[in-house]
Amino acid sequence: MGAGTVVEPYGIVLTAHYLVVGADEIRVSPLEGEPRQGHVVGIDFVTGLAAIHLEDQRLPGLEIRKVGSEVVGEEAFLIASTGEERRVANGLVTSYAPFETFWEYVVDHGLTCSAASAGLGGGPLIDARGQMLGVVSLSLAEVGKFTFAVPAHDASSMLTQIARDGSYTTPSPRAWLGITCYPVGSNLILAGALPESPAEQAGLLPGDIVVEADGAPISDRRGMYEAIWKQPPGETLRLKIRRGEEHLDVEVRASSIEVFFDA
Repeated sequence: MGAGTVVEPYGIVLTAHYLVVGADEIRVSPLEGEPRQGHVVGIDFVTGLAAIHLEDQRLPGLEIRKVGSEVVGEEAFLIASTGEERRVANGLVTSYAPFETFWEYVVDHGLTCSAASAGLGGGPLIDARGQMLGVVSLSLAEVGKFTFAVPAHDASSMLTQIARDGSYTTPSPRAWLGITCYPVGSNLILAGALPESPAEQAGLLPGDIVVEADGAPISDRRGMYEAIWKQPPGETLRLKIRRGEEHLDVEVRASSIEVFFDA
C-alpha cells in the first residue's frame, strides 16, 4: 500500500516503483469517489518511479514543476497515506543534490525535505504554489535527513513514451548484479545478494569487501555502481574481493533488473 498522484497533462498516476513491482492488479482509491482499477504502464528502475493508468474516468491532477527550478530552502509539504487515512506534513527543501543508497541506485539530483514522512511512500512533495516537486520515496529520519523524494520531472521521458505508445519500455537497461552494500571508511562491504541474482550465483557473500572492479580500485558505492554500469547487461564483471584473510577473484555475469523482475 502507498500513495500516488495524478499528473497533468497525462492523466497518469505517478508513484514510487517499489509499490508496484510484481503487481498483477492495482486498486486505486481516490480522495473522493469509489475505488477503481488501474494497471502498471511503466516502471523506471533508474529513477525509481512508476506510472499507473486508470481504467475508467480521468481524475484531476497536479502540474509537474519544471526541471532545474528547485530552490533549497523553499517551503514544501508532502502527502502520505497510512492505508486508512491521508496525512500531511510541511517543511523545507534541504537539498537538491546527488543521492545514492545501499542497493544499485543513484540519482544525480535528489530532493530531501525537512518534513518527516507521515505515512507510506509514493505520495507527492508539493511546493507552495501547488506544483509537484517530487515523489516521496524514502524516510531518512533515522539519519537526520527526514525525507527523500525523486524529482517528478525525472518521469518526463517515461510519461512522454506512455502518451505516445501506451506503455513504457526502458530504452537502455543498465547492468545489474543484485547486491546491497555499505561504505565503511575506505572499504565497500557487501551486505547481501538477492536470491537467484547474478551476485548470488557468482558466490558473493555478506561481509565480502570489494577491492577492485575490472581493475579499478573500489572505495565507495558510487564507484562500484559506475563500474557495474560501464558494461551492458550480459557482460562479465571481474571483481577482486577480500573475504576474511583471503583475496579472491570473482567473475559475475551481469543481468538487468528489468529481466530479474520481468518488468
